[in-house]
Amino acid sequence: MPLIMKIIQKDLSEPYSIYTYRYFIHNWPKLCFLAMDSEKCVGAIVCKLDLHRKVVKRGYIAMLAVDKDYRKKGIGSTLVKKAIQEMIIGDADEVVLETEVTNKPALQLYEALGFVRDKRLFRYYLNGVDALRLKLWLR
Repeated sequence: MPLIMKIIQKDLSEPYSIYTYRYFIHNWPKLCFLAMDSEKCVGAIVCKLDLHRKVVKRGYIAMLAVDKDYRKKGIGSTLVKKAIQEMIIGDADEVVLETEVTNKPALQLYEALGFVRDKRLFRYYLNGVDALRLKLWLR
């Protein structure tokens, strides 16, 4: 857990408590992946999969971070693809996530993987920036 927390806290704007990490990692360990370069953690993805509105089995990408020195090498895409593959095994109907409207690299990554912009969430983040909810339909 310290490796995940370290890379995510360095790159994401939201301050998550240890309880948030525990919630995801302990409940959905098969949906949390690390990218390692020898002993160094260079990427992490944290996800969950549960029932949404008692109807749809929804995967959720809560956090994705890649060390700035390792970006543009396919690590983020690989982490997302691994998480989605695991969600498919778990019978997910869709996958959703939120990202800052200003985070162009994240938007490009997710849209290249088939995600579409579903909704704008005004002042979603603590820093006051709007978010875009992205969705990938699997069925």
